[in-house]
Amino acid sequence: MACGFRRSIASQLSRVLDLPPENLIKSISAVPISRKEEVADFQLSVDSLLENSNDPVRPDIQVQAKKLAEKLKCDTVVSEISTGPGTVNFKINRELLTKAVLHQVIEDGSKYGLKSELFSGLPPRKVVVEFSSPNVAKKFHVGHLRSTIIGNFIANLKEALGHQVTRINYLGDWGMQFGLLGTGFQLFGYEEKLQSNPLQHLFEVYVQVNKEAADNKNIAKLAHEFFQRLELGDIQALSLWQRFRDLSIEEYIRIYQRLGIYFDEYSGESFYREKSQEVLKLLESKGLLQKTIKGTAIVDLSGNGDSSSICTVMRSDGTSLYATRDIAAAIDRMDKYNFDTMIYVTDKGQKKHFQQVFQMLKIMGYDWAERCQHVPFGVVQGMKTRRGDVTFLEDVLNEIRLRMLQNMASIKTTKELENPQETAERVGLAALIIQDFRGLLLSDYQFSWDRVFQSRGDTGVFLQYTHARLHRFDEVLFKSSQDLQPRHIVSYLLTLSHLAAVAHKTLQIKDSPPDVAGARLHLFKAVRSVLANGMKLLGIIPVCRM
Repeated sequence: MACGFRRSIASQLSRVLDLPPENLIKSISAVPISRKEEVADFQLSVDSLLENSNDPVRPDIQVQAKKLAEKLKCDTVVSEISTGPGTVNFKINRELLTKAVLHQVIEDGSKYGLKSELFSGLPPRKVVVEFSSPNVAKKFHVGHLRSTIIGNFIANLKEALGHQVTRINYLGDWGMQFGLLGTGFQLFGYEEKLQSNPLQHLFEVYVQVNKEAADNKNIAKLAHEFFQRLELGDIQALSLWQRFRDLSIEEYIRIYQRLGIYFDEYSGESFYREKSQEVLKLLESKGLLQKTIKGTAIVDLSGNGDSSSICTVMRSDGTSLYATRDIAAAIDRMDKYNFDTMIYVTDKGQKKHFQQVFQMLKIMGYDWAERCQHVPFGVVQGMKTRRGDVTFLEDVLNEIRLRMLQNMASIKTTKELENPQETAERVGLAALIIQDFRGLLLSDYQFSWDRVFQSRGDTGVFLQYTHARLHRFDEVLFKSSQDLQPRHIVSYLLTLSHLAAVAHKTLQIKDSPPDVAGARLHLFKAVRSVLANGMKLLGIIPVCRM
């Protein structure tokens, strides 16, 4: 595999440069594939070698590259050595490359790419990933879709690399919205509607009570009192809240099953309503808590009164806030899991919130705050179904399935399927995930159904239809493991699919001599294996027929 070729190149370089091979392996990178011209397989950046040099006078990089290339020789592994702009390029013996890569793909199976020396010396870590986190008593909003699929990808990737991963769904199941919902249900709720379509009914109640509260101060007051009763542990208020929570989780689990996603723990803000009081006491004991004229409690993270660095941690009536509960949750998770890394996957609008939470943990004396990481993402714009603007994820999933079934029915090559509904949903989800993962996660993007369902070009449908140069897969995994961006894997899989499609037209299996047919079949099996590995990491379930 690639690491074997890298090691062979590194060994020769180490003899010339008098450096250990281990120091050189990560400086040798795969050359991006080009459809226009034949390029080398690997290149060494001379600049990366000079960065470690103590020589105060920086020599000409191109001259250094040529001098180094002259000292190197072709061997049984390297068939050609050349120089590029500041690089030494290596081409691998084609016969050896083909045999070694195909053998490695088949032998390693689902572990292909993960056994690379790029990951050597990587100790197994305890990783907590918090993602999805919808709001209880509201239907699963499309706004939570990106957090769900991105968090699932990160958890899959960390798990594949041998880390112990805990997937947490931290539900929005506490706060003033429950004061509004509890009051709203008492005023406008119907038991029969709650039984027949719970989340739809609760959503309607929530919209109505918000509208009424805007014009009626008495309703706002009742909502405030209901939430206070919740915080004080009133049995009747808690019983209604618990019912809302249980009905919501039942609905969410059903949707996660459609997405092929699971969680190790369903947690929520409600778990930390008491522990958040301990956080407030600790902040006070450290002299960090300040009371305002309005009676709220704040923490000045700047230490000099900078208003942009002030974080409110308690309301004037003593009830907790989102930030306080997040701090309590982080402390609890460290006690419970002793994590090496904790990753929060939310939209970029919460960037400041997490910066303040991490900073507050730090000034409270928790050094492990540095192990906490926020992975922000941009907003999806223009997501509509045929009935208009989308609010709920289930509408999107149903639309995906319907459109994909229509697409499949119009394509002559579509096979007879045992379960066309399931296949349509899986292919459609692949399309949705690939569109989402192609760019930087932080970027906003304009949603397009037409682009999602194209069967040609760089789309998820094309990826499923294909189900190269395979020796670069480990480097792609390494890049994604470094920056937690799925686009590297997506780009690789799409390039592989294009090459496989060309190969499929050119390299006929039928009517070829047995040894040739066997070798070509071996190639396509290897392609399918690598595609399946990559797709599973992205959270896509590969289909065998479509």
